[in-house]
Amino acid sequence: MNDATNTGSRVERETDSERGKALANIIFNAGLAALFVGLFLQAGDLPSSMWEPLGAGSFPRLILGALIIFNLAIMVQSVAALRRTDREAGVGATHWFIQRRMAFATLAVFSLYALLMPWIGFALASLLFLLAVQVILGARRGRRLLIAGVIAAVFGLGLYVLFSHVFLISLPRGHLW
Repeated sequence: MNDATNTGSRVERETDSERGKALANIIFNAGLAALFVGLFLQAGDLPSSMWEPLGAGSFPRLILGALIIFNLAIMVQSVAALRRTDREAGVGATHWFIQRRMAFATLAVFSLYALLMPWIGFALASLLFLLAVQVILGARRGRRLLIAGVIAAVFGLGLYVLFSHVFLISLPRGHLW
């Protein structure tokens, strides 16, 4: 191999990588934006108390609105980057997704968490979410799984008790439990 061949393949790999990153960013941020839009719409249904003049959904809507704007801005930047790269290259997106499989698995579990919360309630949904994320990140057997279960129970159920009994803020109870 000579230097010209080596340089050509390196430029090709960099183009593939940049195109893959741009395409994956567009898809990932579009999914996040769709999730945040759904949560934004559901935040209006949160019950409010007499101490909240703006309503319980105002703060989550503010945060979710900002997140939607950020996702759209990232998508615009990624579309511009995609247009700059070679249109023939397409290998990089698959590689980019495989490298970030744990992030996508966590996003999928979070989506399931948001969908299940109205049915099974905050406490149980949080417990299952925290346990599932820890399993995704590597707690699969033995002592690590036991520690993951304790952490999920303390934070999932502990946050529910803290908010409902100390701060007197009602969290979703769920239809089934």
